[in-house]
Amino acid sequence: MNFDILILSNGPGELTTWVRPLVKSLRQKLTYERSRLRISVILSPCPNASGKEAKIARSYPEVDRVQSAEHFWQFLLWGKTYENWDWRNHGVVVFLGGDQIFPVVIAKRLGYRSVVYAEWEARWHNLIDRFGVMKPEVAAKASPKYAHKFTVVGDLMAEVQKEDTGTPGRGDTGTKKFSVSPRLPISASSSLSPSIELIGILPGSKPAKLAQGVPLTLAIAEHVQAKRPQTKFFIPVAPTLDLQTLASFANPEKNPYTETFGGISAQLINSESPVLKTSKGLTVELITHHPAYDILSQCQICLTTVGANTAELGSLAVPMIVLLPTQQLDAMRSWDGLPGILANLPGVGTSFAKLINWIFLQRKGLLAWPNIWAKSEVVPELVGKLQPQEVAEMVLDFLNHPEKLEKIRAKLQSTRGESGAANKLAELVYEEMEKYQKLVN
Repeated sequence: MNFDILILSNGPGELTTWVRPLVKSLRQKLTYERSRLRISVILSPCPNASGKEAKIARSYPEVDRVQSAEHFWQFLLWGKTYENWDWRNHGVVVFLGGDQIFPVVIAKRLGYRSVVYAEWEARWHNLIDRFGVMKPEVAAKASPKYAHKFTVVGDLMAEVQKEDTGTPGRGDTGTKKFSVSPRLPISASSSLSPSIELIGILPGSKPAKLAQGVPLTLAIAEHVQAKRPQTKFFIPVAPTLDLQTLASFANPEKNPYTETFGGISAQLINSESPVLKTSKGLTVELITHHPAYDILSQCQICLTTVGANTAELGSLAVPMIVLLPTQQLDAMRSWDGLPGILANLPGVGTSFAKLINWIFLQRKGLLAWPNIWAKSEVVPELVGKLQPQEVAEMVLDFLNHPEKLEKIRAKLQSTRGESGAANKLAELVYEEMEKYQKLVN
C-alpha cells in the first residue's frame, strides 16, 4: 500500500523546530521505500514569513515535494496545487503550524486521516482524528468524550535541542565539557573554553526590528566588552537574511537609527569567518549555519527581540533579555493581522504605526514566549526608550552573579515539555496509517 503524508506548516520557526525533527523521525520509523511513502509540505501564509520558507523546506532531504505559501489559498479552496500534484488514495495530514481549521478542510477533501500537534490549545476536537500535545493541560481542556484522541508527546523544540546541540534532552542525563581553545572562531568550535563568556545577539530578521535592534545590541555589546574583555559576541543569522543586508543596519549612511544609539557603526568583514566590526574594535561573529543551537546552547545569556527567537531560546533553557526599543514608534510595523496591514499602508502607514504602537504600549502584557508559557516574567522584558549603557549594566550584573542565570535556566527548563516528541508524533502518524491496513485486511 502506498501512502502520502502531507505536512501543513507556515513560518520559519515552525519549519526549523517542528517540521525538521518530525520528517527525520518519520523516515526513521516508517521504513517504507521512498516510492511507497511520499512526504509533501504545503505552506500557508504567515506574518513572520520572509518568502524563503519553501527553500528551507526543500533543503530537508526527507521531503519529496514543497509548495510555497503564495499558492495556499488556491489549494485550500479548490484542492489544486500550483503544480497539479497527484494524491494517493491513503494518507495522513499532519498539522505543524497555521490555523487548525486547515487540516480539517484538507483532510476531508483528500479523504485522509488527520494528526495535529498542539502546544497550548487544541481545536476542532470532533473533526480531527488525533492530537499530539505538549503537556497534559492541553488535553485536559477537551471534553472527556474526546480524551481517546489525545496523546501527550512532549516538546518538539526540546527534540531539536537534543539533536542539534549534542546535549541530552530534558529527562536525559549527561554532561557537556568545554575544552576548545578560545583562539578558534566560534563557528569552528564544537565547545568553548570555560574562560570565555559567550553572548548571543538575536535582533530579528525583518527590517522593522533590525533597524533599531542591530545598533542597540551592538552598542550594548561595546559597553559590556569594555568592562569584561573575556566576552565574545555572535549573531546567528536568520536563513532568510543575507550578510550584506544585516550589515547595512549598522551603517549610518543606510540606517539613520544608528544615531539614536550613540552613533554606533560597524562594517562587514569577510575573513576566515564573517564578522561585524564596530568603529571601536568590537567584533561580532556572524554564524551562518542554521539552526545554530549548538552555539546558542553554550551562551551565558542572549539579547533578543520579541518573537520566535524567545521560544527557541526558552526551549534551549538559555537565559535572555528581551528588548523592544520604542525610540521610533513608527519603526515597529511587523504586527500580525489587520494592525500589520494598516501599519504598512503606503503614505498613511507611518501614522497608523505610531498609533498602533502607542496603544500597544498602554496595554502591554507578557511578550516573550517563555513568560507567556509561565504566566510570569521568567526572563526580563525591557520595553521603552532603551539606553545601551543601562541594558549593558543589567547584562554585567547577570554575568557577575551567575546564580541569577542558573535560576532563570531552571525556570525555563520547567516551563516546557519533555523531549522525544518527534518520535512520539511519528508514532501517531504510523498508527493512523495502520488503520488503512486494517480496513484492507
